[in-house]
Amino acid sequence: MQALLKLAAGCVALTSVVLPLKAALAADKVEIVYSDTVPENDDRTKILRESFGKCLGDEFNFKDYHGATLFKQGTELTAMQRGNLDMANLAIYDFYNQVPSTGILGAAYLYRDYDHMRKVWASGALDDLMKEIEEKAKVKVLSNPYIGTRHLNLKGDKKIMTPADLAGVKLRMPGGEGWQFVGEALGANPTPMAFTEVYTALQTGAIDGQDNPLPTDKDMKFYEVTDQIILTGHLIANNQHSISLSKWNSLTPAQQAKVQECSINFQKALDAVTRKREGELVDFFKEQGLEVYTPDIDAFRNHVLAAYADSRFSEDWPAGLIDKINAE
Repeated sequence: MQALLKLAAGCVALTSVVLPLKAALAADKVEIVYSDTVPENDDRTKILRESFGKCLGDEFNFKDYHGATLFKQGTELTAMQRGNLDMANLAIYDFYNQVPSTGILGAAYLYRDYDHMRKVWASGALDDLMKEIEEKAKVKVLSNPYIGTRHLNLKGDKKIMTPADLAGVKLRMPGGEGWQFVGEALGANPTPMAFTEVYTALQTGAIDGQDNPLPTDKDMKFYEVTDQIILTGHLIANNQHSISLSKWNSLTPAQQAKVQECSINFQKALDAVTRKREGELVDFFKEQGLEVYTPDIDAFRNHVLAAYADSRFSEDWPAGLIDKINAE
């Protein structure tokens, strides 16, 4: 009996040591809270966890929330600035109200293709713009993972060859003036709507179409409630994988280097998967009964660029930056 009592006492003593030790180890970890609008089953979620979350290692506690369950689309930046959120994969137009000069990176037909986009970002041409984001929006852009080239995806069988063919079409675009202007410049009637509501809106006819990269059309099953994909290629879409400046400044130089390394890791992994899927999905959509075709790209590009030239949106573009981008 005494032996059992001694054993029990030893277990209690051991527990009293182990539990505080575990708590201390957990407390030493750097917690990073991340919010995203893409759903739990999206490829981007899986790639983020593998290439960024696991890459961070045992020193960090990465908590990621998806499907806009933590913060609604478009509210992440404010949450980061208020200290309620550490990281998000932001769209460039999320910065527009506070840093109007960033609107140039959301302009349709800014990049010729994926390779051109990557050359521009690697050239240093956008460094001043990234510094301005840090100064005014108080977030640091770590990388810009490619999420695909945006195309039009519509209900009905009306052939869309030029911007004039989009007259009266209710085209869902993300909220925000910059996004709405993209839809208008394309020739459509832009309708602001949260990403999570798009499938139902297409199903009920509240909207006539939406624009997203092909992998997103597949993952969100938009092909089930639409009839055609028009390969306008109007935006080489990339998000800004960002961290709040307050969180960034709280990290040690070694921790900062690790977070930066893992963010680039995420960018490279998502780029590779996105490009591979884009090369495969046209055939998939055709098999699902959708018509997939290329319109008059020059007509779209000329119409869109003329719309920007005549708008207030181009007034905020940094002097000479469009020429640097075109020169790459």
